[in-house]
Order: sequence, then C-alpha cells, then structure tokens
Amino acid sequence: MNNFDKLHHICIVVADIDKAQAWYESIGIAPWQAYPPMADYTDLSVPSRDAFMTLKYRVCNLPNIQLQLCEPSAEPSPQREFLDTKGEGVFHIGFEVPDANAAETEARASGLSLLMRGRRENGSGFTYYDTADAAGVVLLTRATPVANK
Repeated sequence: MNNFDKLHHICIVVADIDKAQAWYESIGIAPWQAYPPMADYTDLSVPSRDAFMTLKYRVCNLPNIQLQLCEPSAEPSPQREFLDTKGEGVFHIGFEVPDANAAETEARASGLSLLMRGRRENGSGFTYYDTADAAGVVLLTRATPVANK
C-alpha cells in the first residue's frame, strides 16, 4: 500500500477565515462549507485538545481536489505556531487512505513520526506526520467516513 498516492486536499492556514473565503469566492472557488464538528473525534492525540477544538475549518470540494481553510484560535497549536512563524500558507497536504490505522502503522514502519492524530468512533480519521523539516510541508493521511467521500 502507498499512503501517499491519492491526493485528497490541501490545507491553507489563514488569519481570517471569512476574509479568505470571500477572496476565494471572488475568483470563483466555491461553495464552501464548515468542516464537521471537531468533537466527532473521540480518540485524539494532539498537543492541546482545547486548541484543536477551537480550530475553524472550511472546505471547498472541487472536481479534482478539496481545498481547506483553517483559522487557528489564540490557543497554542501547530497551526497557530505555523501562522505566527511563517504567516498564511499551506500547512499540510492530505492523502486519502482506505484504513487510517493501517496507514499510520505503515508510515511509522517507514520511519515517519506522528505530529497529531484523531479517530472517530467508526475508525475514520486523520494522522499528521512530522514531515515539515524533511518535506517542506506536513503530510497527512485520512480515512473519510463513507458518507462524506
């Protein structure tokens, strides 16, 4: 299995999600919708649960890829640190996998370390890998609930 052969999304960290969404809409990138509640993630390993729960996400499903906007709160999080140190920009690139846990196990076996992870009760969810220094960007694998694909 190759964890990184099915591109799913690009996530852009922004200071003002409403302003960013309006700009994208002004050039025809739309429609945007709020990301499902972060509380859906019941098994969570992140630096700060409070910071994670206050992240604002919006997604736009284009024919070939999903764009995500993420506005971090003032709470300390990897997204907040990125915004504070680098400014707005691509925080991570997400890849779709059939099984989040199998992808994570394989990635660990190939030497990748985890940055953050979360799972829903149905086993779907995400794993962020600590790849920014080596790859120039954080890589993520995700298994989407069947109804949301």
